[in-house]
Amino acid sequence: MKTYSISEVAKELNVTVYTLRYYDKEGLMPFVERTASGIRLFKESDIEALKIIECLKSTGMPIKEIKNFIEWCSDGDSTLQQRYDMFLERKACVEAQMEELKKTMELIEHKCWYYKTALNAGTEEIHKIETSMTN
Repeated sequence: MKTYSISEVAKELNVTVYTLRYYDKEGLMPFVERTASGIRLFKESDIEALKIIECLKSTGMPIKEIKNFIEWCSDGDSTLQQRYDMFLERKACVEAQMEELKKTMELIEHKCWYYKTALNAGTEEIHKIETSMTN
């Protein structure tokens, strides 16, 4: 079975070696084996687990809750409902984030239009003229 070094895994996940060491220190990688001298040996399955950790982290999930998830995975089938419920909650969080980003994008698009129109007219006064004409 092929194993990977911490630097290879960091590169694959686009994170720093420090981040992976931090995850290990926080108990997020109990599945990673070590050599007799303490060097971490990552398997494909470890990399896949780390991708899930990165995914959960990107949703804003705190490290402590990610650790709970890792522990649930170790506990096996008795925690399937908890894991499912957690992912439903994460899904709702991401949907809310997407809704907020959509509103942000709408404002940015409006401002792009605003400044493009002003640039084409050579002045922001164009918007004051348009406003007075519609009132």
